[in-house]
Amino acid sequence: MLLSCQAVPPVKAVSSANAIPTERTIHSTDDIYPAVGPYSQIVQAGNLYFLSGVIPLNRAGNAVVGSTIEQQTRQVLEYIAAKLEAVGLTLDNVVMSTVYLSDLDEFTQMNQVYGEFFASSPPARATVQVARLPRDVKIEISVIASAN
Repeated sequence: MLLSCQAVPPVKAVSSANAIPTERTIHSTDDIYPAVGPYSQIVQAGNLYFLSGVIPLNRAGNAVVGSTIEQQTRQVLEYIAAKLEAVGLTLDNVVMSTVYLSDLDEFTQMNQVYGEFFASSPPARATVQVARLPRDVKIEISVIASAN
């Protein structure tokens, strides 16, 4: 089996006392719908940014945007880009994404749109089918980004 990899700078050793950031910073943006419930849009821990799952709602958060998986995927990824921009990052900073689909048979269509947003050096990704998503949308995506 052949694996390809890109060169990365060496990791600086840290003591275990400093390995896990102890402070968190909560971020949010008005460029997407407000959090609906007890969660934060973005949590920063050190140089890592954890973005809560995004679904394809309108900016008011009261209606689903798009009826196809392509439309909904595009809306979700545009919102993720807006969240990242709010903290000075871009999609290039994403190191991991988790994609939740209501129908895995729509993977190919989702993947085509996803590839437009992550054309080069895409992040690691997990994709799973779930029984149901909020508002009966077709897709939800959460990401982890690094400021490094």
